[in-house]
Amino acid sequence: MNNITKFLFLALIVASCNTTIDKNDNMNNQTDPPEQKETVIIDTTPKVTGIGGIFFRSKNPQETSEWYGKNLGLAIDNYGSAFEFRNANNPDKINYLRWSPFEEGTEYFAPSEKEFMINYRVQNIEGLVKKLRDNGVTIVDSIEEFEYGKFVHIMDPEGNKIELWEPIDSFFTQMGGVTTK
Repeated sequence: MNNITKFLFLALIVASCNTTIDKNDNMNNQTDPPEQKETVIIDTTPKVTGIGGIFFRSKNPQETSEWYGKNLGLAIDNYGSAFEFRNANNPDKINYLRWSPFEEGTEYFAPSEKEFMINYRVQNIEGLVKKLRDNGVTIVDSIEEFEYGKFVHIMDPEGNKIELWEPIDSFFTQMGGVTTK
């Protein structure tokens, strides 16, 4: 072998034996696998997704609210207390539940004569109302839409008026204010 061939051969051996590794360099010159995109399935089944509010009659709603604030630590506003919580399916999203005492003589619970009303958070309120109507459930009123969501009221077999709410929680987040956490 001539000297040039020996030199190239030796250089090739030295280069192939180089064990210095740069932390930022991939040893095998392989590229990272492409990022896998998470598939999000949006469930639009008409159904209840949680509790949206607990409403009850009170002889003195203001005093009742103050008592709950002082003794149980609820963050009280003009309507009772807004409970803030995270959405189980989307933890970055804030959801709200309203706790609220009403005047004893309120007609808001009518035609129910009960002392309370539960508000259920729902998805696809239009589809749910259709399903309920098809099942013979008494629909008290028609769907009303506000900047914070859609509402409708139904009656259960025990005579309890139920409020269904398809919320727009971002409205309350943007509005700000005190919340019970």
